Amino acid sequence: MTNGRPERIALRGDLLDFTADPGWGAPRPDHPGLRWRPDHWLLVQGGRIVGCECAAALTPGPDWHCVDHRGRLILPGFVDTHVHSPQLDVIASYGSELLDWLNTYTFPAEQRFADPAVAEAGAQTFVDALLRHGITAAVVFPTVHAVSVDTLFAAAQARGMRLIAGKVLMDRHAPAGLCDGDVASTEALSRALIARWHGRGRLAYALTVRFAPTSTPAQLAMAGRLLAEVPDLYLQTHVAENRAEVAWVAELFPAARSYLSVYEQAGLLGPRSVLAHGIWLDEADRRLLAERGAQIAHSPSSNLFLGSGLLDWPALEAAGVRVSIATDVGGGTSLSLQRTLSDAYKIQALRGVRLTAWKALYAATRGAAEALQLGAEIGSFDPGCSADLAVWRWAEGPVALHRDRLVRDLHERLFAWITLADERNLERVYVAGQVR
Repeated sequence: MTNGRPERIALRGDLLDFTADPGWGAPRPDHPGLRWRPDHWLLVQGGRIVGCECAAALTPGPDWHCVDHRGRLILPGFVDTHVHSPQLDVIASYGSELLDWLNTYTFPAEQRFADPAVAEAGAQTFVDALLRHGITAAVVFPTVHAVSVDTLFAAAQARGMRLIAGKVLMDRHAPAGLCDGDVASTEALSRALIARWHGRGRLAYALTVRFAPTSTPAQLAMAGRLLAEVPDLYLQTHVAENRAEVAWVAELFPAARSYLSVYEQAGLLGPRSVLAHGIWLDEADRRLLAERGAQIAHSPSSNLFLGSGLLDWPALEAAGVRVSIATDVGGGTSLSLQRTLSDAYKIQALRGVRLTAWKALYAATRGAAEALQLGAEIGSFDPGCSADLAVWRWAEGPVALHRDRLVRDLHERLFAWITLADERNLERVYVAGQVR
């Protein structure tokens, strides 16, 4: 026992994870990247996965604390690669495209996070909401306020979560209450936050450029200097989400070849760069992303809700770009990764491509982890990984239960689960082997 908790835990259920990208095409049941182990024990010691065994062949001994989740789906915890913590306040807000939506809903909500009490309450609500949706790791935008960063990191650390976040950088084209001061003072504040949180436990700092229009060239250059200077920092921002936004960037940066090249010129593209959306990119942009190792955090629910456009996911991957899945919130309409993946399926269907359940779940687990260079820690049931996982009921409610009884194979069952399930199907979440 450690602090009153069992050191060795055995969880019984239907284990599903991935060893490789299933790719596009028909959902082959024998795909080598798919790892399906029904009715197995997942063995956890000291918060890390140490193996798994078929339940019919092994019963763990008395030195294991056994938890029977028989008949339940056990997945690695979801990894949300782009989400805004203060935007729970404006989720499901009516009727606006991106730029109007920011001014009408988002910026007023974010200004309230200057109040420490609001920031504290918001952080607690947000991280608990992630866990209640089976999300155990996330890349998060708080606000420009240092207190929003401190409270968010502290809340995640108290729950043992893997979290990547950082102070939002904006010094123009935003309300005064959300604009940074001079670049030197913003750099000093960013350095202090990095020193306080980066690499502390399971936390990592991301230089967080809101998007190119809200940062001066001097602020972008400062972020690029920090990214080059401090080891293992992440960079998160938005790119090419909306056509009006793309046109605005072209006006603000007339010398840049494209929206993406604004970030390239500032030194912001690298293997730890997470760029949300990326809908309106051209072939040269895709090549540049692949060369730099940056990823696109696809936010399908947000793209549909704000009418931003339909991502060409296969084209990005054909160019060598990693694509992960993100809820966005509040442009997205839910923290549910099942609903988000269901929307991703619809977007690809509109483009004439079919997203399989294998590919969808890979993108929300191992694929996201590997894109973040965290594949040795999260996203799968490989031995040595943190025991971050979620236990799900296969069906909830009469319609889903009826559908589940009629499925013919595993892919059909999983696809129906993605389409019909949500946070109400969640039975339990473990973070580093602890029930959360």
